[in-house]
Amino acid sequence: MQVEVSVQDCYPNSDTETSNSVIAEETWQSWFQQWLEILQSDIPAADAYELSLRLTDDAEMQTFNAQYRHKNQPTDVLAFAALEVDSPPLPMEMMESQPLYLGDLVISIDTAQRQAQQQNHSLELELAWLAAHGLLHLVGWDHPDEESLIQMLNQQETLLQTIGLYTESK
Repeated sequence: MQVEVSVQDCYPNSDTETSNSVIAEETWQSWFQQWLEILQSDIPAADAYELSLRLTDDAEMQTFNAQYRHKNQPTDVLAFAALEVDSPPLPMEMMESQPLYLGDLVISIDTAQRQAQQQNHSLELELAWLAAHGLLHLVGWDHPDEESLIQMLNQQETLLQTIGLYTESK
């Protein structure tokens, strides 16, 4: 299985620790590859998968959150799942020749930095936590009630354990 992750670092504040200095694009690729191998039963079978990850600031995140969720405030992660869109099935030859597009993730570095400080852990761990959470949304997980939230958080812990980042403090 091949995974293509397009990482856009749009974080404008170069004076502080940014996402690229914490997590290299190759690391993102590796993490999503490992996570999608674990989540294979949750996604349609394909030879390759594709998703985009946009790392931004609170100002842009607030704009996205207001536009798409009608909440005029920043948030930590937004997931725009392509698989939720009703569309006709693709021809088999197209499925075999092109990656299955899972959707887009947007993460606010500003919010991630604050949350990492509040939780007393690294920015790397917080970004991984948020990316894992967003990926679960892309592949169909949701948390409309307490029980489903607990299941989703347990799955996030499993994903982070896979890449060696889960700690009990999260």
